[in-house]
Amino acid sequence: MKGLIIKLIAILLLVSVCSCRNSVRRQGNLHFPVADSVPAGEAESLSDEALDDIVQNMASPVEISSILQAMEVPFSAAYLAPTDESDKLSTNFGKAVMLGIYGADLGYLNMYEKTGNSIDVLSTIKTLADGLRVGQYFDFETLKRLSINNSNLDSLLFLSVSSFNKIDEYLRDNGRGSISALMIAGVWIEGQYLATQVASEYHDRILRDRIGEQKIILNDLLMLLRPYKNSSTEYSGLFEMMEGISSAYHDVTITYKLGEPETVEQDGRLVMIQHEESNVEMTDEQLAKITTLSKDIRNKIISGI
Repeated sequence: MKGLIIKLIAILLLVSVCSCRNSVRRQGNLHFPVADSVPAGEAESLSDEALDDIVQNMASPVEISSILQAMEVPFSAAYLAPTDESDKLSTNFGKAVMLGIYGADLGYLNMYEKTGNSIDVLSTIKTLADGLRVGQYFDFETLKRLSINNSNLDSLLFLSVSSFNKIDEYLRDNGRGSISALMIAGVWIEGQYLATQVASEYHDRILRDRIGEQKIILNDLLMLLRPYKNSSTEYSGLFEMMEGISSAYHDVTITYKLGEPETVEQDGRLVMIQHEESNVEMTDEQLAKITTLSKDIRNKIISGI
């Protein structure tokens, strides 16, 4: 499971940068736990092969970043999670989920070359990382300088990914896998929110299909979160909300057909790659329900409800 969040955020940032060049009050009845981990007996292990499959699937939602740019959807700060009260996050659960959410927002900002606007998000990420005792792996000063200069997106990308890589590795090596799982969930939740909100305003078949394909990725996320769902009522609440979105996907159908194979050169030798095309069948009613539930879970998380 190590490296999943790096893969997700790396692709998020990479796709956004490349596509760009080519064209809180915390209240309510959800109380976050302080504990980082679950009892040893409750943790489930996944094979390396299963984790590799999850990593491959994780690339799919991030494709949304490049689609928005191709659609010429204008940048909107209204899509971003507020950071003004992030310093009031007092528990590791809340900090971890929001760290993932802000990581997705950082990718969105980079996609539109709003690197100057990313300073606030970078500062918030640094604060949350410090709160999770992993701030030593986040090179904030260098990232801040690169963002202000707005001149070296490649370096900004590399350092961002490297920071999250080190954070994830540290968490997993120190028995804090539940924190990393929450970060992954946060990235997906914010990406799903962004995609569905844009789709409700701008009708595009490719974006709609990518939203439909999240059915598969969401199943993977539930598998990552399942070992921790009984560790607290708060974790159970998050898991149940994610299951609610999954239920809304129940009748969405995805079929695949093989496309034309392609021969490419890799490491000095020819390799044949078999492409496949997906066909997503999702009604307007299903999309509307998925959009509503995705917005609900995202807004509940950022408000602490």
